[in-house]
Amino acid sequence: MTDDRRSRFRDAHTDRDIAEHIPDTPQTRSPAYRLAFADEDFLCRDALRPVRLQLELLKPEMLLDEQGIESTIVLFGGARIPAPADKEKARTKTLAELSHFYDEARDFARLMTRKALASNNRDFVVVTGGGPGVMEAGNRGAVDEGGVSIGLNIVLPHEQAPNPYVTPDLAFNFHYFAIRKMHFLMRARAICVFPGGFGTLDELFEALTLIQTGRMQRVPFLLFGRAFWEKIINWDALQDAGTISPDDLDLFRFVETAEDAAKIIENWEPAPARSDIPGR
Repeated sequence: MTDDRRSRFRDAHTDRDIAEHIPDTPQTRSPAYRLAFADEDFLCRDALRPVRLQLELLKPEMLLDEQGIESTIVLFGGARIPAPADKEKARTKTLAELSHFYDEARDFARLMTRKALASNNRDFVVVTGGGPGVMEAGNRGAVDEGGVSIGLNIVLPHEQAPNPYVTPDLAFNFHYFAIRKMHFLMRARAICVFPGGFGTLDELFEALTLIQTGRMQRVPFLLFGRAFWEKIINWDALQDAGTISPDDLDLFRFVETAEDAAKIIENWEPAPARSDIPGR
């Protein structure tokens, strides 16, 4: 391997390899003797949480930079929404009826991936949570076009793995939800939310709050399926109560199809972050 390091100091890989082949003595067997950065038990201590947070922020950021990825198209949506071919297996009638959004997510990812390929995979790269359902559809659409896509998985109590359509070199795994959320939004060129459950709602409101409060620049914020969103969230009631302002309802748009969403993104004019919060 070519050494392209600027530093004249010995590199960490070399010392770690040497440390694995040292004489076996009571001293070298002691956990105290392990190199700190190669000691997993040490790194997993509660006191090392700030270091682990930093590592989870750094690793994907550095690898995405190395891949030259500058902007992403974020797809949020339910893990339980089946592909139309599997809708008869859905747990509820409503999930079966929502299965067409799997195809819309897949078609939308195709359209965005065409734009990504035109930029040599620097812009408009699809990113999902890396799981099944709508997430799988997004990564699958990128594969359909011969492009790349990102998966931001997280360790859950039940066994799970990235869906098979995530680009392997862009498949990341997280311990901290907060850092994962940052990576979803740091490069976001658009945020597209399909029907989903608690996780989807959490991601929707987290991102919407950042834009509402001026902590994040405005980007196209698209909710697929007006009927679903208006049934589960009474947006007008929030406005009538005064807990949000009428202007807050302009921060997002409803869309029904992949083509509708692609047109809004194509015609979007950059908008600065809010400097104040209307109604306060």
